[in-house]
Amino acid sequence: MSGESAGGTLKVEVDRTRCIGLGLCEAASPKHFEVGEDGKLIILQSIVDSGSSGDLAEVEEAVASCPTSALRFVR
Repeated sequence: MSGESAGGTLKVEVDRTRCIGLGLCEAASPKHFEVGEDGKLIILQSIVDSGSSGDLAEVEEAVASCPTSALRFVR
């Protein structure tokens, strides 16, 4: 998804029916994701500035690393 919205913003969402709380997303992007003590994912920042390559790269890695495909970008 890199470069699709250059200079804009993207939103990341979680499908809670798929999320199993492994925390790979949190490891990839702790600024945006956290797994709570109850094992449920908390999205700390759902809006990602696509102009900030560091943030975008972290969130893209988090989305790609999710083994259940529970995370996705939306416009």
